[in-house]
Amino acid sequence: MSRKLLQPKILLLVGMMGVGKTSVGRMLAHRLNLPFVDSDKEIEQMTGFSISDLFARYGESEFRLGEEKVMERLLGGSPCVLSSGGGAFLSKKTRELAKEKSISIWLKAGADVISGRTEGRKHRPLVPSADNQKVIERLVKECYPLYAEADLTIESFDEHPAQTVRRLIHTLEKAGVVSKQDADERRYE
Repeated sequence: MSRKLLQPKILLLVGMMGVGKTSVGRMLAHRLNLPFVDSDKEIEQMTGFSISDLFARYGESEFRLGEEKVMERLLGGSPCVLSSGGGAFLSKKTRELAKEKSISIWLKAGADVISGRTEGRKHRPLVPSADNQKVIERLVKECYPLYAEADLTIESFDEHPAQTVRRLIHTLEKAGVVSKQDADERRYE
């Protein structure tokens, strides 16, 4: 017997870049036998541009308007594990829609973990490599109060994503979002 989603909702992963939304999301989707969707990949496929290119071409505010529309479409879809871009949940409209259509899960990491995971990565448009730590600390102060509106919070430590997924599934079981695993199944985990 495998775990089942007990509520026909989307499991929406939110949080800063580098917290593990994609890695954790893929593993979680596999464990729950659900589709995995990455909102940034959806935007890139739809536009034919990378997120960094879109920021450079149109600026952050125009990008956010487009991202909001994509999130509205994705949140209107079938149950899945949805990894959102770091800024998607900052939109009030997206947060309100997420409350109605999803179980939102904040993957929360400290600034030091995020900085270590994002340093030197050129596809992160908001984090210039020269000021990585300062920018991350500023974004943490700005974004964390809004991420805190998520339904659940899971710490994303400097650990293998599989460990984060185990803790997340346990939290989802306790919250009555997914069915509990029986004793025979736990032996093979």
